[in-house]
Amino acid sequence: MSERTILVWFRNDLRIDDNEILLEATRKADKILPVYCFDPFYFKTADTGVSKTGNFRARFLIESVVNLRENLRLLGGELIIRIGNPAEVLPQLAMEYQVNEVYHHREVAFEETTISENVETALWKIKLNLKHFIGHTLYHKEDLPFPIRDIPDSFAAFRKKVERDSTVRPVTGGPERIVTPQISDAGPIPALADLGLDKPLDDPRATLHFTGGETAARQMLHEYLANNTPLNAKAARNPQAVAENSSKLSPWLALGCISPRRVYWELMRHEKHAGNSPLILELLWRDYFRFMFKKHGLKFFSVEGFKKTAPEMVTDQDDLLEKWKSGKTGVPYIDAVMHQLNATGYINNYSRQVVAGYLVRDLKVDWTKGAAYFAEKLIDYSPASNWGNWAFVAGVGNDPRDNRNFITRQANELETQSAFIDKWLGKEQAALLS
Repeated sequence: MSERTILVWFRNDLRIDDNEILLEATRKADKILPVYCFDPFYFKTADTGVSKTGNFRARFLIESVVNLRENLRLLGGELIIRIGNPAEVLPQLAMEYQVNEVYHHREVAFEETTISENVETALWKIKLNLKHFIGHTLYHKEDLPFPIRDIPDSFAAFRKKVERDSTVRPVTGGPERIVTPQISDAGPIPALADLGLDKPLDDPRATLHFTGGETAARQMLHEYLANNTPLNAKAARNPQAVAENSSKLSPWLALGCISPRRVYWELMRHEKHAGNSPLILELLWRDYFRFMFKKHGLKFFSVEGFKKTAPEMVTDQDDLLEKWKSGKTGVPYIDAVMHQLNATGYINNYSRQVVAGYLVRDLKVDWTKGAAYFAEKLIDYSPASNWGNWAFVAGVGNDPRDNRNFITRQANELETQSAFIDKWLGKEQAALLS
């Protein structure tokens, strides 16, 4: 009887722990072939000059793939790495290693699902099946109290029904051993230059440095649980301070270096009243946007969103957009946030909503241009969360009642003096603007 080999196609699930496709493959096959493709599609520059992936996120991705390979090797396995179109790379590897089936996690945004469809078509031509798994959400789709088409468009209704009628599945752990075929060429880890990107410059003002990979993700979660203490009364009234007190796990969640279920159960084990934790709320919003993308698809990428008309926009937007991108709007808090984003690839959720709202409501610039810029710059970019958030900030989300969850502060209401502004804008420049 011939040996059975399953190819495990890693995408945004760069972990060993609680990774269903990896565990299932080790149970169902004699050997598995782990593969990661650096798809050139994600590193191209659009006609607008915006790159699909900025160098901070690309570096984080490379670090995550490096760590995945290291962790697979600790279990006796290996990770094949290639630069190329998965629809071409995967069938070639499948034939070379006599693969019987290919496993992967299903995505929800149209570009990602199109790539999956292209891979599925290419594999069918060589009579191989692409098996889809669901593993990016806290609540499994099959455990929801409603089918996708009937999911409430209101986040409040979604949260109430899910928390009342659904349960979070336990984590699955990871395989104890991995057996791969004899691999002749595992492939080198690409440098940023191989992906057409320059090395990012680490800003000395940054106090938080993100290192990609499952090992760093587990360490970050451990530190958050160990050090997460309630803010004092004064800090609790400052939205910037509250936002900075978040877990900051989003970059690792975006690439699947850690699963939402692992975060949830570690939090529940650590805190007696974890059900009211802001981190649980963040995970629920993340689930909500992914399920909304599954339900509504391309509407989240349209400037009109779910409305008949787009928000009011000025005719000549280019100069305003560039001032916003470069932090030269003349509004101290807005400029400080954009300087931080450009220098680090990360800003907190409060800052994101404020600068997005300023672009849409004050500057009256097409919100999709702002969303595309975030997509390039943010280390933790995830299509559903990014475009879903922007649509709601722009007032074109699928349920207008949920806009009350988003910050609508006007420019004249924003702080003009703070340690944060001084750090990212400089005291002299901040003083001139204020």
